[in-house]
This record gives sequence, C-alpha cells and structure tokens, in this order.
Amino acid sequence: MSFSKIKKRIWSKIVGASRGRFYYPMIYASWWHALFFRNNLAIETKSYVSAVPNRGAGIGHQMANWIAGLWFSREFGMQHAHTPFSSEQWERLLGFGEGKESLDFLVINKGYRKVSLPLFDEFNLKEVELIRKITTSYNDKKIVFVLEQDQFYRDQYGVSDEIQERFHSANARRNDQLRYSPENFNIAIHVRRGDIVSGLTSRNPNLLMRWQDTEYFKKILISVLNTIQTDKIIQIYLFSQGEREDFSEFDEFDNVEYCLESGAQESFLHMVFADLLITSKSSFSYKPALLSKGIKVCPRDFWHGYPANEKWIIADEDGSLNTESVSRLSRLHSE
Repeated sequence: MSFSKIKKRIWSKIVGASRGRFYYPMIYASWWHALFFRNNLAIETKSYVSAVPNRGAGIGHQMANWIAGLWFSREFGMQHAHTPFSSEQWERLLGFGEGKESLDFLVINKGYRKVSLPLFDEFNLKEVELIRKITTSYNDKKIVFVLEQDQFYRDQYGVSDEIQERFHSANARRNDQLRYSPENFNIAIHVRRGDIVSGLTSRNPNLLMRWQDTEYFKKILISVLNTIQTDKIIQIYLFSQGEREDFSEFDEFDNVEYCLESGAQESFLHMVFADLLITSKSSFSYKPALLSKGIKVCPRDFWHGYPANEKWIIADEDGSLNTESVSRLSRLHSE
C-alpha cells in the first residue's frame, strides 16, 4: 500500500472518530485559519470548490460526491473545479470535465493551494455558517477548497440542468451506441440486485432498505402500459443482475429484452436515453434519471430528493401510482 493511501486511511479513521464531537472542526487547519484571520468580505473571492469522487465507490456514489462539489461551489459563491472520476472510461462517458478548470490544473499551473473543509450538515445553519466563515477568511488568496470525503448533499437535482448540458454536449455522445430504435417507445427498468441480494440472508439493514421485489416493478410497468397511448411499438429493457428465471414475473409482457449481462456503462447510457425510465432505490439509476430528458418513475422513499417537475413521477412503496401520477403520466405522453 502506498504512503498516500495509508495517510488517507488514517485520516478517514480520525474523521470518523471525531465527527459529531465539539472539537471535530479543530482537526482542520482551515478552522484555525478562520480563528486567527478576519473575514475579508470586501474582497471578491478568487476561490474554487471541488469534491473528490470516492475512488472505492460505485459510479452513482462518485457522482453524488462530484455533484456536491458543484452545488456547494454555487452555495458559497465560488467557482467549481473539476476532479476526475476514478475510471477514465466513466470520465470520458460523462464528459463533465470537458473544457472546465480542474483541481490539479489550478494547483500545478495557476498557483492555487488546496484547503480541506470539515464535513457539515447542509441543514444545520451553525455548521454552514462555520464553512462560510472559513472560506471568507481566505478571500485574498487563490484557494481550491476541497470538501471532505462523502460530504452529503440531499437534493442532487439542484444541478441537473448543468450536468445535463455537460453530458449531452460531451464528445462521447458522437460515439454512443444504443440498441434502441427511434421507431419504438423505449422503456428501461433498473432492478437493483447484485450487492443487496446478500442483505436478505445477512439481514444487513443498510442493504435491506434498498431491496425491492420484482412485483414492485411489475406493478409500475402495468400502470405505465395501461396509461400511455402510443402508435409506436413499446419495447421494454430490463437492466439487472442474476439469472433469467429470477424475473419470470415479466414473462407476461410482450417485447421484453433482459439485459442481465450488459456492462455498467452500457446500462447507464440506456437508462439515460430511455423514453421512460423506472428507477430502483439505487444511485446507479437515480443518476441517469438526473441526466435523462425523458419521463422518470421513481420510488417514494429515497435518500436523495426529487424535483417538483412534471417528468418526475413518484411511485408508492408497493409500486402503485396515485391518481395524480397517472394523470400526469397520461398528460406527459399526450404532449
């Protein structure tokens, strides 16, 4: 293990042990800077904010980290510095950094310095005010503030317009290969399995909260098929992991393609470009929903928020759609 990895692991343990204690912010040099230097409110800040995607996490988790950096750069009145994703393939596919200033470029070529910020609760005014106090104490300096690993930002849709623009204008879009036909109305369903299957036997509460039976998705699909009116052929693509017999509930539907061995990037791309996407309790389908310009049907209880937007339809825990959701779905497809 490299020295840098050892340092990161030790720091992570220190943060975990001290978070929530009164002295937690004091382990950061930036807290001490704010203590001894006055806020320079009269000086326009030159600073940036960035967040490092968690290298050990899946792409949905990494995107949540990255999006938090973009959101909080806006909230604190600074510019955003791009930090690449752990995989070059995902970096290229998403295209979020194309033509943008990166953290490394600013530090290596423009004389900026990295300064770490403590974790904070975005809904705790006292903690947010501390972050403002810290950042404004550096207003006369060239700083890239780096959010602590896994800084949480709940309502990730707050930057959906910008990340959609970055994604849909990226160079990668020239080489996208989709199995969809524009002649069809394409429905993508993401059924989260893989890691959470073990939760059924281990009774891991963190995994159990993410489990949804196939009947949930079947019920939503029936509502969708009974509501939309189209002259196009409806083609259904089910993205998941497991064996074909695990999804026998869908045998009654016509034109279902079981995409159980599709790669992560292929699945992600098809979820983004579906005419209608049915998501699961998973960041892996929530993030394509943020990038999608189509209709999204999502589970009510999820750890990130949904916008009050016509194209976002919320399903109840049992997969049922209330009268308002059905009406909205019918209205959307008739437009």
